[in-house]
Amino acid sequence: MAHMLETTDTARRSARATPPMWLVVGLACAGQFLVVLDISVVNVALPSMRGGLALGEQGLQWVVNAYAIAFAGFMLLGGRAGDLYGRKRMFLVGLGLFTLASLAGGLAQDGWQLLLARAVQGLGAAVLAPSTLTIVTSAVPEGAARARAIATWTAVGAGGGAAGGFVGGVLVDALSWRWVLLINVPVGALVLAGAARWLTESRTGDGRRLDLPGALLVTAGLATLAYGISQTEAEGWTAAATLVPLCAGLVLLALFLLAEARAKAPLMPLGLLRLRSVASANVAMLISGSAMFCMWFFMTLYAQNVLGYTPLEAGLALVPSSLAVIIGSKLAPRLMRTAGPRTVAVLGTLIAATGFGWQSTMTADGAYLTAIMFPGILMMLGAGIAATPLASLATSGAAPEEAGLVSGLINTSRTMGGSLGLAIMSTIAAAHTGPTRTPHSLTEGYALAFRTSTALLAAGAVVMWLWLPRRTTVQD
Repeated sequence: MAHMLETTDTARRSARATPPMWLVVGLACAGQFLVVLDISVVNVALPSMRGGLALGEQGLQWVVNAYAIAFAGFMLLGGRAGDLYGRKRMFLVGLGLFTLASLAGGLAQDGWQLLLARAVQGLGAAVLAPSTLTIVTSAVPEGAARARAIATWTAVGAGGGAAGGFVGGVLVDALSWRWVLLINVPVGALVLAGAARWLTESRTGDGRRLDLPGALLVTAGLATLAYGISQTEAEGWTAAATLVPLCAGLVLLALFLLAEARAKAPLMPLGLLRLRSVASANVAMLISGSAMFCMWFFMTLYAQNVLGYTPLEAGLALVPSSLAVIIGSKLAPRLMRTAGPRTVAVLGTLIAATGFGWQSTMTADGAYLTAIMFPGILMMLGAGIAATPLASLATSGAAPEEAGLVSGLINTSRTMGGSLGLAIMSTIAAAHTGPTRTPHSLTEGYALAFRTSTALLAAGAVVMWLWLPRRTTVQD
């Protein structure tokens, strides 16, 4: 009898120690939501930041890109750290750093302080984000259930990006631009408490060291390259102020690849890219990110600078787009079971390209339905449909000990593409706008950026169709 009671008590303790699957997925998704939200939430606050901290056009671009480049550049390091030292530990470390940097950014008194805080936020996000996807895939068995869990993770992340405009608009109108950063502090503390209590540790540590030189090289290369692209607006493509950082950025990225080829424990094992699913999905995500990332940036500027919307009105105007990306992400697993991941990724990309093409017809006196709502719905519905199969394919062929690295790689591809794409699209838009900055000239610049994104997405759809693996089903 005593033995039976002891066995029962042990079983109860084990049940209490193992949290429900939905809770684990929910906590991981909450972390991902915060990470992606902060990429877009500042967009609607940019005009207010310009006045509050006397930031110029290039400074506004770097409010977004300081976060995105640090995020992309250190995400591979964050993914590998999760594999070696524990996914829960890196989740807590990343979220803690992210929360503290949000507090510093919200209290910034000068432009450089805000940019520094945004870069540190990006570093925290880079440590946190790979663990979110790895925690999800570790908690849910492979098959249809995992596809649904990844779709939820994708939808929440996409919803974070989409909700940024609305959340930012509410906070800027009701309080001030500072609260688009300060709101992360109580939310981050709540998620930290839940993660510390409910998440269980997992790792595949094998004694290898982190490749910090590799992380520094890829981050410095991306930042320098993005800076060089941004210089083309004022200096042109042939000026030394442009060519020097562009060439330096390319050299640093080449050195990163050379270092990875020779490192005993590389940050990004180049052999991993021999897997067709990993290589093709990451290239596809890079192209998609470079085209789609700028959507929220330009849409919020168009709504406020051209159409005269308040920050809250601009946020509300993008709510249908926010819902569309979530719907697209939840539709994707059902479509994948019948049409296969490759077809669904191409379909989503073409839907998004249609929306971007429609948006490129915008005018200075555009009506809400045809200038914002309907094209925005198509853009984000397509983005939601395409992201889930790409994330699923990228993580399907990797060994368990590489799970965090592959999760970091797919996030890196999306964000790296997005940060460089934003630098390019902002430069294209500004060059076409000229110095006058009238509503008409601003609209022409924004429209050209959307046309460029349309062409990129069309090229991306071709790449996906020719290169992605031709798996036709998602197993139950």
